Amino acid sequence: MRGSVLRRCCAGAVVTLAFATGAAAAQAAPDSGSAAAPAPAEQSSATAPPTTPAIRRIEPVDDRRVRVFVDSPAMQREVEVIVLLPRDRSQPRPTVYMLDGRSAEPDTNNWLEKGGAAAFYEDKPVNVVFTVGGPASFYTDWQQPDPVLGLNRWETFLTAELPPAIDAGFDGNGWNAVAGVSMGAEAAMMLAIRHPGLYRSVAGYSGCFSMGTDLGQAEARAVIATYGGDPDNMFGPSDHPDWLQHDVVLHAEALRGKTIYLSAGSGIPGVYDGPDNPDYPGNIGLGGPLEAGTGNCTRRLTARLQELGIGVTTHFRATGTHSWPYWADELAVSWPTVAAGIGL
Repeated sequence: MRGSVLRRCCAGAVVTLAFATGAAAAQAAPDSGSAAAPAPAEQSSATAPPTTPAIRRIEPVDDRRVRVFVDSPAMQREVEVIVLLPRDRSQPRPTVYMLDGRSAEPDTNNWLEKGGAAAFYEDKPVNVVFTVGGPASFYTDWQQPDPVLGLNRWETFLTAELPPAIDAGFDGNGWNAVAGVSMGAEAAMMLAIRHPGLYRSVAGYSGCFSMGTDLGQAEARAVIATYGGDPDNMFGPSDHPDWLQHDVVLHAEALRGKTIYLSAGSGIPGVYDGPDNPDYPGNIGLGGPLEAGTGNCTRRLTARLQELGIGVTTHFRATGTHSWPYWADELAVSWPTVAAGIGL
């Protein structure tokens, strides 16, 4: 059977996602990137789709943050991203792309709303680009449009259309990092293996990375199904080779030469999982087992990288659930690794 050597990578995550689907109405979901109920997905424009990728307009939010609307031929619509600019803009600079979790919102990014990213990057000499929307999409190119999730050609948008526009519009120097949480962690790693020349640093927080195995595929299908999407529209039926082509563990060799950071908690309640946190019942009941599963996934990718002799920096926390306070902490812990890869 396909991928038996990696079969156990995401067992905890699959079990928890199935539990979360059935229990969502009964108890509060954890404050996580893959267990909250997102808003409706963005659909393709009813007008003529754009033919050339280009920044259509820029809307200031504050003195550092702007909303950038990009014409995307791949997505056949105008796609919004949020760009956080450094205080010092006198020199060209690297760009960090931050991917959201499953419950990506249609008008913001949870790294800004829950992850403390704006404050963290206050003194960092980088552009930071935050995806907007894309719930349950894995930020990849789907084979077919989905009746619920719309047209998803995120990989093409994020790797071919957006970086040249960001570099030209915001003085980027061509050195890029990509980081993601939960669903976005797997997405970040997939983008890195499929476009090895684009990213110098890659970070994944609490993700699973084995799309090509039975359990890894089941995990991805569960994420999509919890939002009402049809998983076959992403990579086809279960035996389609696209599932294997997006398996990070299987294609880990493509990460050679990059600066890599991986982290996950144990699922045991930690410092942010007490009664002073209003989300703690869901964080413990659902986010605990889910984080334990992603910890197993992260250890398996780490072992594969070490087997190949590819350097990786890891942070396996002794406690912690699948929830945003821990990922906010991870920004600071991971920064020296991510920064080193982009020349800072």
